[in-house]
This record gives sequence, structure tokens and C-alpha cells, in this order.
Amino acid sequence: MSRSPEARRGRARLRAVALIGIDGSGKTTQAHRLADVLTAAGRPATYHRNAGGRRWLGRLAHRLGRPDAQRLVGRSGMLAVESVLRWLAIAVALLSCLATGRVAVMDRYSACQYASIRAHGGQRWERLARAGYRIFPRPQVTFLLTVDPAEAYRRIEQRGTDHESMRYLTAAHTAYRTLPEYPTFVVVDAGRPPEEVSRQIQAHLAGWLAADGRDGRPAVAPAPPGAESVPIGRLTA
Repeated sequence: MSRSPEARRGRARLRAVALIGIDGSGKTTQAHRLADVLTAAGRPATYHRNAGGRRWLGRLAHRLGRPDAQRLVGRSGMLAVESVLRWLAIAVALLSCLATGRVAVMDRYSACQYASIRAHGGQRWERLARAGYRIFPRPQVTFLLTVDPAEAYRRIEQRGTDHESMRYLTAAHTAYRTLPEYPTFVVVDAGRPPEEVSRQIQAHLAGWLAADGRDGRPAVAPAPPGAESVPIGRLTA
């Protein structure tokens, strides 16, 4: 008799979790929190920021008197640099976790590159990107953090470390939903308070973590400030 998906998930070893979404959706905050929660629950995890270098290129462009990265190296050049840098970052992250046995918590993954390509109108580059990224295994869980582009824009402007246009954020928001991988994503409403988003992410991973408690007890996830600690094995989606 075959086991249910939930039973298989509970017995399997969690190796990689990815958080994807448009800029301003809270990926970095949630990825850091998840790495801490997994480690506390008995699954040592490491946070990996798989950036494509677009922010760095933007800063370089400003120093050289150009308005943005695309004006500095061209659209094709920007997508090529971004694809290569993100590929290298993901490769290093996976190799590191393979060597250490730690869970890889990925802040961005290959789907982010495909969405970026589509949002920039460089669809002909997507086939090349997919050919290069094909060697990477699909994370066991990929969370797509969704947020209204206007709210994402507000958050980005508030943090003041970079800038994204509403046009790009809206195009990227749509791009994620057109990816062929979209049906496999766990969609999370990231427009809510960060603590609520964290609880939904942890609840979805309950099946992976339930067997990790010591002496048969469920592992305990650190609670957000002001909240009561909840055994992961008892969280519900």
C-alpha cells in the first residue's frame, strides 16, 4: 500500500526551501526567520541570498552617471550578468549545504530569474537561462510571497536602499503567475503582517518537521514577539 503524500513528506529529509516573489514582498525577512525556526526545530539550516547583482549594477550605474543598470550595460547585458551571478550564487549555496548537511533556505531561486527575464521583455533569453539552471534540483517547497505592487513599491521606498519602478514591479508580479512552475508554488499572501506570514510558512512545513522532535515530542518553533510558542507538529495550514 502506498503512503499518502503527507506521510512521505513527514519521512523525507528536507534539503531546500525557496522563497520567491517580487522585490518588497518580504522574502529576505521570511527567509532569515525560517532558517532560525528550522534550526531551532532540529533541522540545522543556512540562509542563502541568491541575488543576481541588479542592485549592485544599479549603484554602479548611478556612480557612472547612468539612471539604471539597463542604461549602463543594455537589457541583454543586464539579463546576462544577472543570470550568471544568480547561477553562481545558487551553485555555491547548494554545494555548501551538500557538504554540511544543512537545509538550504533560499532567498530567491531560478524562478526569480525566469520572472525577471519575462518582466524585462527578454523572453528569448529565458530558454538559455532554463538550459543553464536545469542542473539545479527543484526545492522540496517553494513559497511564492505575493503582495500588491503598490505596497511593494511603498516598502522599497521606505527602506531607501534601492529603487524599483511600478512598471517593473507590476510586470514581475504578472510574470510569476505565467511561469509553468506556478502550480507547484505554495502561494502566501505577504501583504499581511510579517508574523502572520511566518506562521503560515511554518504551518505548511509542519509535515516535514513533525518527526524531528526529540523523544517523540513535536519540535517547537520560536514564536513571534508577543505570541505563544506553538509546537510545529500541531500547526495547521
